[in-house]
Amino acid sequence: MFQQLNGSAFHPKCNANGQDLFRRIPCEQGKLCIDEDYPWNVIKNNQFTYVIQNSGQPRFWYISIVSCYLDEDSCTWHHYTGAPSLDNKTLTSVSQTIQYDLWLVNGSPNMSFYNSMLYQFSFDRQNTLELYLMFWLCYIILLPVQIYAVRTQRHPVTKLFTSSLVLEFIALCFNVVHAVKYAADGVGFAGLAVAGDILDIMSRTLFMLLLLLLAKGWAVTRLELTYKPLVFGVWMVYGIVHILLYVWNTTEVDIIEEIDEYQTWPGWLMLSLRVAIMTWFVLELRNTMMYEHNMPKLNFLLHFGASSLVWFVYLPIIALIALQISPLWRFKFILGITYSADCMAFFVMAHLLWPTRSEQYLLLTPSDDTAGIEELDEFNESPHVVHSDTVALTTAESINADDEEVIFTRPHKNGTVFS
Repeated sequence: MFQQLNGSAFHPKCNANGQDLFRRIPCEQGKLCIDEDYPWNVIKNNQFTYVIQNSGQPRFWYISIVSCYLDEDSCTWHHYTGAPSLDNKTLTSVSQTIQYDLWLVNGSPNMSFYNSMLYQFSFDRQNTLELYLMFWLCYIILLPVQIYAVRTQRHPVTKLFTSSLVLEFIALCFNVVHAVKYAADGVGFAGLAVAGDILDIMSRTLFMLLLLLLAKGWAVTRLELTYKPLVFGVWMVYGIVHILLYVWNTTEVDIIEEIDEYQTWPGWLMLSLRVAIMTWFVLELRNTMMYEHNMPKLNFLLHFGASSLVWFVYLPIIALIALQISPLWRFKFILGITYSADCMAFFVMAHLLWPTRSEQYLLLTPSDDTAGIEELDEFNESPHVVHSDTVALTTAESINADDEEVIFTRPHKNGTVFS
């Protein structure tokens, strides 16, 4: 690799007109590296400084540390086998350990007008702090409102939704803290960022479980859930695959490949599983709506199904679109769309499950005094009940008895009696 760079890399003897690409290490402790010809250009308390010359167009820059050396007589590169001998003429096989501390920033530390929100971040991660803060403000408004709702209506559906929302808020708090710390020192809290990503995945999978349960009519048309092992089994498989995908992306995918998590085979597996769950969701929702005749519940299921389908389908679509987007913008694109879709889904669900609205279609535990009345109301809404203001019944016995038509009367809803 280095042999091919001889024609373009600068060296005072081998290529005096080349570009400044190399820094020779190790550097003598407390002194500048040997390649630093201009001490004033070196950042204070550092041994060398490499300034990117092409600042007009963003691109990825990589640091490669290779154990080799340049023979200045023949201008050829050779493998560095070990520490030099005492006379400094030959190399031994004794291994050496290099300790280094590199600091990469976007902008010169010698300039006072750099943007602190962008300075420590790679170009493909710039503006992510603003995204985290924006959605954190959205959730800081939604979460107290939803906590009030769940305290007002202690229903399993509301509790499950609130749990998902709390997990998402905690995950976002972790990511915000990490991003703020990273903007300050370029290090951040790596463990906190990982915990935030895991909680974010758990929040989404819990939200998906809620959608599946409602699609099956749980707590809307029936209190008992059918096929419990299947529902929870699929939910657990999806969650495990999603977490494994995250681990794969952070440990196995080489950053030089410039691919995102959805361009790997675990990513395609997760997207395929999501599409399969979406199809199952549609079929279950269709069956639930076929057996439901209560209009408020049908309206709820209709709006719920439309909004849920948008949430299900957005991820496969943006994964396909991301294939055509430059890696310099891909991460921010996926992050922005994902957080926007999740935030919108939480707001819509909070609207649908608001206590004054959800009491029309969620099955609540009735009190003893009103249990019979509610059952009659449910029966009255059924399509096989024929509604009329008068119901006449003529029997042969009554006609034979007194030749009169027997009229049965019932009170009207406003209290007027018809006969």
